[in-house]
Amino acid sequence: MSIAWVFPGQGSQAIGMGHDIYEHFSVARAIFDQADDLLNLPLRSLCFEGPEADLIATENTQPALLTVSTALVRVLEDLGGAGLARPLAVAGHSLGEYSALVAGGALDFPTALRLVRRRGELMAEAHEGSMAAVIGLAQEILEEICLDINAAPQGDASAAHSTVVVANYNAPDQLVISGSTLAVERASLQAKERGAKRVLPLKVSAAFHSPLMIYAAESMAHELERADVRDLDVPLIANVTAQELRGADEVRREAVAQVVAPVRWIASVQAMVAMGCTTFVEIGSGKVLTGLIRRIAPQVRTVTISTAADVRAFVAENS
Repeated sequence: MSIAWVFPGQGSQAIGMGHDIYEHFSVARAIFDQADDLLNLPLRSLCFEGPEADLIATENTQPALLTVSTALVRVLEDLGGAGLARPLAVAGHSLGEYSALVAGGALDFPTALRLVRRRGELMAEAHEGSMAAVIGLAQEILEEICLDINAAPQGDASAAHSTVVVANYNAPDQLVISGSTLAVERASLQAKERGAKRVLPLKVSAAFHSPLMIYAAESMAHELERADVRDLDVPLIANVTAQELRGADEVRREAVAQVVAPVRWIASVQAMVAMGCTTFVEIGSGKVLTGLIRRIAPQVRTVTISTAADVRAFVAENS
């Protein structure tokens, strides 16, 4: 059985995440305690008890989700030992790519924790633009809409507000647009006119995965220059290119580029299927990626690991 490990990103957080593995496994407790110490934050308490308003603050959400996913990986490795079936590839959705980099050996947990905390802070500081989910419209049509809006003549009064891109290729029937608020509104209206089943504004503070995040990308580049990044032990399927990465320099470039570039999740899943992955294991809070993968590649097997029972069942089957 050829396995891919995949890791969820922002939006999958939930109060209570990670609590039972903390209670059952010392290696999980060590990860949560280390996160609290390194960040000088009550991260464990936020994950287990909330309040939700604090947990969903992006500068907290990002290290919290990384911590939960990493704790689950450590428990898997500890219980499975040398006999645990290793993944053929790892991947993560947006923020989840950092969890994949830890699982794949490119980053140690403390380094990744500091990076995602800074990433979250930079995103929290960005207050320009908006995002919207577009349901049931072909990507070619949505891309054409974005291109038309972006091509507004320079003399047009709206030209300064005409940045909109497809930011997330989540599933064939679920795409996300991001950009300046006026451009997103215009693209949303045109998407409805051209057959989208629904267009849903997202509750975000800025235009993530768009050119409007260039300041955050430049700041992350400085952070990553100083970070200890190693070659991967397991190939990463990158958000930006949907291609295999192994080298440390490639990892740095990917981590910077993904701040402003689209998340090509459809192509990433298809790439892992082409590599021979027949089982996709979502490691972290929730089942968001599992739902997307079933719509992209219905022929593969999907497994979710978010609780102690999930870990034990997977290890019993695969080691």
